[in-house]
Order: sequence, then structure tokens, then C-alpha cells
Amino acid sequence: MTEKTNEVMFQNDMIRQLLLNDWLLGKSENYNRELALYPEDVLGFVKETQDAQWQQYCKIYPNNPEQKFLARVAVQLNKADPNAANTEQRTFGTLGVLRHELRDRGTRFSLCQFKPEHELNPDTLARYQKNRLRVVPELVYSPWATQEYLVETGARAVSWRIDLVLFVNGLPVATLELKSEFKQAAENAIKQYKTTRLPIDPVTKKSEPLLTFKRGALVHFAVSQYEVAMATRLEGDETFFLPFNKGTQDGGAGNGVPADVNQYATDYLWNEVLLPENLLNILARYVHLQIEEKETWEGRKYKQETMIFPRYHQWDVVNKLISAAQTEGPGHKYLIQHSAGSGKSNSIAWTAHQLSSLYGEEGNKQFDSVIVVTDRTVLDAQLQDTIYQFEHQDGVVARINRQEGEGAKSEKLAAALETSQPIIIVTIQTFPFVLKAIENSVSLRTRHYAIIADEAHSS
Repeated sequence: MTEKTNEVMFQNDMIRQLLLNDWLLGKSENYNRELALYPEDVLGFVKETQDAQWQQYCKIYPNNPEQKFLARVAVQLNKADPNAANTEQRTFGTLGVLRHELRDRGTRFSLCQFKPEHELNPDTLARYQKNRLRVVPELVYSPWATQEYLVETGARAVSWRIDLVLFVNGLPVATLELKSEFKQAAENAIKQYKTTRLPIDPVTKKSEPLLTFKRGALVHFAVSQYEVAMATRLEGDETFFLPFNKGTQDGGAGNGVPADVNQYATDYLWNEVLLPENLLNILARYVHLQIEEKETWEGRKYKQETMIFPRYHQWDVVNKLISAAQTEGPGHKYLIQHSAGSGKSNSIAWTAHQLSSLYGEEGNKQFDSVIVVTDRTVLDAQLQDTIYQFEHQDGVVARINRQEGEGAKSEKLAAALETSQPIIIVTIQTFPFVLKAIENSVSLRTRHYAIIADEAHSS
């Protein structure tokens, strides 16, 4: 059996499983290359879930409202200016359009409905169930790879195809290149991304909307039967891939060999991570744009943007902690072991945020406050910034640090606890004051708290 035949079988097996998991199957010819959208789903989701707004939109734009709307979505996607690293810019690009309302002359549309915190609002839940997740195989993506463009300009891009592209309500969220046959196959998929999946087409010198950072797909997976790697920014040879492996039973790198010979070692990607409910949760509560201020050797400051998509072990540990908190309730202890460079700061931020918005079946918050104990100022800033992107509001995180005077610190701490501040960050030196404040207050003693201790072994 040839490598290509094996690859087709691998791809078909993956598609079959995605369809069994409620994905829809799409066609490359139904994809709009210029806008990098799957129009049927963008319009379908909006019309089905927001009919009143759509009728109003049709009155404002009586001539071809569908095309007007798709163009409006594309404008919002294209605004992801790489030089404008501020909080407002996060409402643009693919992630911003999925998370924020799209407004046009008094009309407001949501392009995605994430799962509500609790099930008290049946309308929101019904809209969540209308999300359309679609997989398109063998997608020809370049708008510049057409005969029309060749006639017009004398140049034409190569008609590269991507094995699988995943869409949520018509917006591209992930691309997958699949390789088969031998164990180094994932490396070949990585090489393919670096050499032929370029955000700027080398022939026409035009940007490829689907592969442009922030504006196109949010994550790119290199997948073989044995290993998975991911990148969130395609930059040719500079593209940086991280492992997206599950690890072996004995704690080793890569993935273990499945006991079932008919199973792939990497099927956790499409049977766990890419389940519609899980992927939507990742887009809602994990993916974020990290902006860091850097300095060149000449002393010039600049802002560096990184799209953070959770690695498998991060997603897995946060899920396990949230699930345990939901089923077991308060009063239990858990120890998380990690290695250097495993992305612990993000794992803490995601856990803190999700614990702070955890509700019981009656619609009551499970924890009045989440208290993070850390001496790292970098975690302070990261928590603030990451959580702001999910909540879109200030004041979710309170910092009680040692820079404040003792009086101001204890007052601030008492106020944060009394008002049930969702997340409170304290130093190890301040933590005893937290316990004391809770012990000395009748109202605070009856509440529930989740405590996350950073570097637990040292404290």
C-alpha cells in the first residue's frame, strides 16, 4: 500500500469520526477564498438564531444583504492590525469576531454562541445548540490561484490544498495537514507548513487571508498517526511548532501505542479535543492573544503578539480540576506536577477563571472567591490580562501585594473578601491574613473558597 493511499485512508477515518461527532461536511468549491469564509454557515447561523436583527438588516440593505453582511464580517476580520497591540484590537480578527458582537447601523449580531455558565436561560442554550461546525477536506485556499487573476495581472499563485480546514459558523478556526506511513511523518507535515503554507504568496506577493495571523485560522495542526504538533502563527521557516501530544503511560514524550490495532495513537485530537462542545469551550475560555512588551538590543521597545492555544496537557489538567470541583465540591486537595516550560502560568489563569465562573445546578456560584497565592509579579500581570479577554471587563481580579502599606493591604483584602471579588491574588506572606480575615468574620466563614497555590512545594 502506498504512502498516499495510507494518507487518504487516515484522512477518511478522521472525517468519518468527525461526522459521527456532529460535524458537518463541506466542499472546497463552497468556500469563499477572498473573504476566507464559508458563506452558507455565516449566513445560516445568523438567520436561524437572530431573525429579527436580520430582518432589520435587510431593510437597511435591501439590495443583496447577504453579500453586504459577508463583506462587513470580512472588514472586522481584516482589522487585526499587527501594530495596534491594544485591548480594543482584540475585538477584531477571527477570535474577536467569534467573541464580540458585530454592529452595523443599529443592528447587532453574534457570530457564535458559547455555552452559558448555567442552564437558566433556555434561549441562550437553544442558540448554543445551533452552532455549525464544519470540516472541509482538500481546501484550495488562495484567492490568487485563479485563471481570472492570471489574466488580470499576469501572475498566479499555486493552487495549494490543505488536507482539512475546520470552521465554526463559517469562520475558519483550524487547519490540519495529515501525513502517514512512518513515525517521522509529523515532521513532514511541519515542513509542508513551513515551505508551502505561506501567509504571503511568493508569486503574487499578496497575503493569504486563511493563513494570516489573527485574521485567518487560529491554530494549525501537523498530524500523523503517531504524533501531533501545533502552531498559531505561520511565518515560513520561522514558524514555531509545539508538541500537542498526550504523553505515554510511563510519563514519556509522544503518544503511547494503543492496545487496539484499529485505533490511532493521535485519535484523541478528533475524538476529544475537536468534539464540538470541547472546541467551542477552548475558543471561549482558553484561546487568547498574549501581548508582551519587548526591547531590541538598541533599546527600542515594541509589542510582541502571540496567539495562545492550550497544549493538550494544559487543557487536560484544567478540565480535570474543573470536573473534580463540579462533582466533588469544595473541601478537597489536588497536587499538580509540572515541568519547566510547560505553560504553568496559563494553566493557573485558565483554572482560576473557570473556577470563578463555576455554577451549581441551582444557578448559584460554587466558589465565592478564587484565591491565588503567588510571589511572581509576572503571574499577576498575566492573570489580569488573560482574564480580561474572557470577561471583557476590569475588576474581576484583585491584587493584594506587598507594595501596599500593611493597613491598606488588610483593608483591601477585607473589602475583596466581603464583596466576593471573583479572583484575589495574594503573596505567601499575605495569605495568613486571608485565613485570619475569614476566621474573624461570621459571614465569610460560611462561604466557599478555591485556593490555588503557585509553587506549592516552596510554601
